[in-house]
Amino acid sequence: METNNIPASIKLRQLTEDDYNNVLIWSKDDSFCSANGWEKNRSPSELYKWWLNCVNNMSEDFIRMGIEFNEKLIGYADLACIKGNSAELGIAIGESTLWGKGLGFHSANSMIDYASKNLGITVFDAETHESNIRSRKMLEKIGFKEVSRIGSEEYLGIDNQLIQYRLNLEKLNVDMGLTQAPT
Repeated sequence: METNNIPASIKLRQLTEDDYNNVLIWSKDDSFCSANGWEKNRSPSELYKWWLNCVNNMSEDFIRMGIEFNEKLIGYADLACIKGNSAELGIAIGESTLWGKGLGFHSANSMIDYASKNLGITVFDAETHESNIRSRKMLEKIGFKEVSRIGSEEYLGIDNQLIQYRLNLEKLNVDMGLTQAPT
């Protein structure tokens, strides 16, 4: 796979009931399930009910969008705890064979762009596991800064320190000289 064409090939879109077959495939990938806290060996009917809830979500403080690459659903991007100008960003690439190819980076940037332009969000929080080096590097490459290390949970079968990150677009723009600091 060429990574040069990734930005043009990544698209965020609404989730549909028809995406279920992809979700079913992800649910059978032990690496994906372990990395994303998904229960393993879920029954297809239970997974389908869960997916319908995702598709029909009407929450005011949570948005889940599909990540499409080359016209195929490969994951999802979340905005959670939306309040005022802030939200928590989450990215999950469903096919573990696609991990490490820059898709999460471009998907996260697309979701940040969407959230800032359409929802006025300028402060993004994110959390990952200490041993999830790819996720940590992705967040730092985007411009997120580590703000704390609170809590732990299982990641890939091992108890792991959680690391919290923050991206403040207004501060980032000032730091980059794109806008003037408030006086």
